[in-house]
Amino acid sequence: QEQLVESGGGLVQAGGSLRLSCAASGRTFSSYAIGWFRQAPGKERDFVAVMSFSGGISYYADSVKGRFTISRDNARNTVYLQMNSLKSEDTAVYYCAGRRRTFSPPSKIAADYDFWGQGTQVTVSS
Repeated sequence: QEQLVESGGGLVQAGGSLRLSCAASGRTFSSYAIGWFRQAPGKERDFVAVMSFSGGISYYADSVKGRFTISRDNARNTVYLQMNSLKSEDTAVYYCAGRRRTFSPPSKIAADYDFWGQGTQVTVSS
């Protein structure tokens, strides 16, 4: 059973940067697509970014495009989310999630993912 652990969250001023990490246990990490989602208080869990198992395909939510970058290091079993030019509306708990290899493109839908991390809080002060 794969397990995911997020880290790197914290408090940052608007315009600042953070890099989140999603570390995976298990031997089959390179066969999973990894997505990042976020959930603000009282709101639904929203898609942020996803990268295919090979790293060749990535998608972003319109709200973060040009500011966030997803990357993965399969040798380290880790996916990163570099977040620049942070805004107060980026404040949320950020979750990484894994989806076992399929023939479908990487998904932006939370229900498609097979396992989740516990989340890391990101707070952006204005």
